Amino acid sequence: MDITAQARKAEILRKLHGGPPVLVLPNAWDVASACVLEELGYPAIATTSAGVAFTLGYPDGQRVSRDEMLDVVARIARAVRVPVTADMEAGYGTTLADMAETAKAIVASGAVGLNLEDVTGETESSQVNTELQAEKIRTIREASASRGVSLVINARTDIYLMPIGPEETRFDRTVERLRAYREAGADCLFAPGLQDRATIAKLVKALGAPVNILVTTGSPSLSELEKIGVARASLGSAMMRATLGLVRRVGKELMDQGTYSSLLEGAIPYSEVTRMIGARSS
Repeated sequence: MDITAQARKAEILRKLHGGPPVLVLPNAWDVASACVLEELGYPAIATTSAGVAFTLGYPDGQRVSRDEMLDVVARIARAVRVPVTADMEAGYGTTLADMAETAKAIVASGAVGLNLEDVTGETESSQVNTELQAEKIRTIREASASRGVSLVINARTDIYLMPIGPEETRFDRTVERLRAYREAGADCLFAPGLQDRATIAKLVKALGAPVNILVTTGSPSLSELEKIGVARASLGSAMMRATLGLVRRVGKELMDQGTYSSLLEGAIPYSEVTRMIGARSS
């Protein structure tokens, strides 16, 4: 991809966080899912690290390598015309040098943004020190800019999602971390695990910066999130797992009843998928 065009896509993605409307990112896991979302009119494509990992045969949590993850991201970035932001977990490394290499590799893939988590393992003890995480964000900003594309950084804390630490201090610790990430250069601040409307509104007000919410069953509607100032809403791996649910239902119907009615409900015609993918590979 032409580096000037890629830099323009980064700025388009950055501006999309300025809402309203809220930037909605259902999260793709391969070229086909990304193309379907682009055809529906989504202005950007975000990947799901869990969805990509599951597709490649890995559990979630940085078990897939950086190169394998970015190979999928690069395929998506080549296939769609809109900006692509990659879920890069905790950056696939622990040092600032690792972050610089990851940032340069993201730019080389054609993506223009990333999610960056502040936990590197499955327990709260793996949460990265706030100051070090801020340095990682600064390093990603500088390293990507040196390659001609200032990546759009969506900085995530897992205090609510994991969860981490005493419940009564979670909000204040989330604000403290996300403010530090914003000061380090993050464009958007991500607090997955938050579903309560009042708490989300309080967080948006406390941060005074674009906030990303992971939406799931029980979350406020998109219109409600927009009213309280949320800039970005994403689905994570939910859509990919919903697709696996369809696979299970079709397989069960075939096995138990010998019928296949669920196979035909809502399926995109073969010819349409062929046209959609072919148009992007030509």
